[in-house]
Amino acid sequence: MTFFNKLARDEAGATAIEYGLIAALIAVAAITAMNALGDQLFAVFNEVNTEMGGTAATQ
Repeated sequence: MTFFNKLARDEAGATAIEYGLIAALIAVAAITAMNALGDQLFAVFNEVNTEMGGTAATQ
């Protein structure tokens, strides 16, 4: 019976899951931000290339 009481009070697994969910949320936010930044950066370099007389790159 004490084994089940200890198992019910053990929060180490829940804490690990919470940290994993936080890390996943941060990763999704970082990927989204980098993707948006990459698109903007591509547009800027493409505009500079066009202004310098080059041909536009394809994405």
